Formats: sequence, structure tokens, C-alpha cells
Amino acid sequence: MSGPRASAGELGEALWKAVTDGDEYDAVDVVRGALADGWQEEDLLLDVVAAVQARIGVEWAADRISVAQEHAATAINERVITALVHHGSGGARPDAVRGRVTVSCVDGEWHAFPARLVAETLRLRGWQVDYLGAQTPTPHLVAHQHHTNSDAVLLSGSIPTHLPRAHTAITACRSVGVPVVAGGRAFGVDGRYARALGADAWAPDARGAAAVLEAGPERPTRVRQAIDDLPHLADQEYSMVTQSRARLVKETLTELERRFPPLREYSDAQRERTAEDLAHVVDFLATALYVDAVEVFTEFLGWTADVLSARNVPPHSLVTGLDILADRLHDFPRALSTVRAGAAHLTGRTGPAVTDTVV
Repeated sequence: MSGPRASAGELGEALWKAVTDGDEYDAVDVVRGALADGWQEEDLLLDVVAAVQARIGVEWAADRISVAQEHAATAINERVITALVHHGSGGARPDAVRGRVTVSCVDGEWHAFPARLVAETLRLRGWQVDYLGAQTPTPHLVAHQHHTNSDAVLLSGSIPTHLPRAHTAITACRSVGVPVVAGGRAFGVDGRYARALGADAWAPDARGAAAVLEAGPERPTRVRQAIDDLPHLADQEYSMVTQSRARLVKETLTELERRFPPLREYSDAQRERTAEDLAHVVDFLATALYVDAVEVFTEFLGWTADVLSARNVPPHSLVTGLDILADRLHDFPRALSTVRAGAAHLTGRTGPAVTDTVV
């Protein structure tokens, strides 16, 4: 006689051990055993596999697993999904389908795991799904709509810096009469950026996406232009900051070396990573200007400060970099205000002492 069915937490711990050990066979055995014990495929996908994937990201950010380990664990989790959904259905095609949808990541978005979970959940619920995966260029996404006439496009984005491209994709899909359901962390915890960019609906997760489709999003009858959705873009600050990106990074890095002496001792690899971090700062600043939301910038800075601390890089170097960047944005009031808000946010998190050793 078998024992009680394992809980989601117990299965998650077993799957976590398997993926971090690099053992694909044990990982697949965990979910197959759960299926045999009566777990449903969708529940395993969203309550176990998705939770383990989220933990992988947290552990990487905390510097407790390496980039290589994160990639290897994610690859095993991908194969677990395939084994799970095909084993559970026996590989059989459904007798009927509810409709046809496209699931795709925003152009430039390479975090495809959330979109894959949505695609497989919808398949389990009887939808024909065209899963286009990561980094789908908008022209190809639209061409696919001409070919398939999807009932909806489900657009996934994890990184806010891709929101301008998401806006392009949303506008383009709606222009050919296909409604867009947006999802993923990039669109905000409550979907506020999805609405700002003109999406027809927003879903917080795969179950939410299925519910939106079941309710039947209407096909768009009027296409809005970017300036209709985001009238603040008329000030051209987003365009100017984007066009000045390389110069801003170079000048900030040069001045940071003068004000933050430890930088002078960095290796070439460390300097390259610092330049990359500054480039991300400028990218998130530009995105905050695009959607007119300071929190896009401040939330990124908070996350970055935590990652830097986990890697033994003093957060006050980030505040110094923001001060330098602000000096170069005096002609751009929205950008300057956003950068100052970011510096204040970091100082508030760590206290006034954060700037004591600067200069």
C-alpha cells in the first residue's frame, strides 16, 4: 500500500535536488512518480516545476549558484516539462480544440520559461498553441498572424527594458485584428504597463491567461498609435537618452573611476561588468521614461543593489554612478528627476552612511 501523496513542497525539494545535481533522470522520475500518485499535469507544471524555476532565479541572484548551474538547471527543467506533458497525455492529440493561439516572447526577451508554461497549460486545456519561443521579431510575429489568424496572441516579457518593443508588437498585432494578452514581470505586478501599452488584456500567470481566453477577448476594432497611448513621449527625452546611451556609459565610467578609487584596481573583466551594469542603468532609465513610471527605475536599482551586495560590491558605488549620471542629464527634467529618485531610493534602503565613503 502506497503512502500519502507528496505535497507540492516535498515534490519541489526533490525536483530542486535533482536539477541542481544535474540529474535529468531523477528530475523526470519526480514528476512521473507524482503523476502515478494522482497529481494532475497542470498542477505539477504550475505548483512544482514553476516554483523550482523561480527558486533557480533567486539562488542565482543571491550568488549561491553560478550562471552555468542556472543554465543547466533550467535546461533540465525544460526537459522535465516535455516529459511531463507528453507522458501525461500519452502523446495523443486532443479530439477537439477550443481555438488557435500564438504564445511568444517579446523581441529581445530570452527568458522563455514562463511563456513555455503558458503554452503547455493552454495545450492541456484543449487549445491549439503555436509556441514561438524566445526573442521573436515583431515582423515575424505579425506574419504568423496573417498565416494562422490566431484567436489571440499571448505575449510574454520578463525584463522591463523590452517594454518599448512590446508596445510595437502589441500595436502591430492589433493592427491586423488580433487581440493581445500580455503577461510576465515586465508588465508590472498588476499589469499596469500592459494597459498603458494598449494590450487587450493582462494575465498574472498561466491559469490567468487560460481564464482570459476562456472569457473570449474581443478582436480589436480600433488601433491606437504610440502617441495616443503615451503622450509624454512628445518631449523626446526617451529618444535622446536612448541615442546618448554609449556616451553616457563611457563618461559615467570615466568619472566613476576618479570618484571611486577601488575601481582603478579592477581587472579588465571587472571593468567590463561595471560598464555592463551602467548600460543596464541607462536602459532602465530610458524604459522608465518610455512608460512614465519612476518605479521601473527604482525597483531595478533595488534589485541591482541586492545582487551587487551578494557579490561583495559596495552599493554606494551605484549611488555615486547615479550622481555622475545626473550631472549629464541637466537638460532633461524627467530623466534627471528619475535618476535623483533612484539615488534617494537606494540611500533610503541603506541609510545615510551609504555615501560616507564616496569621493
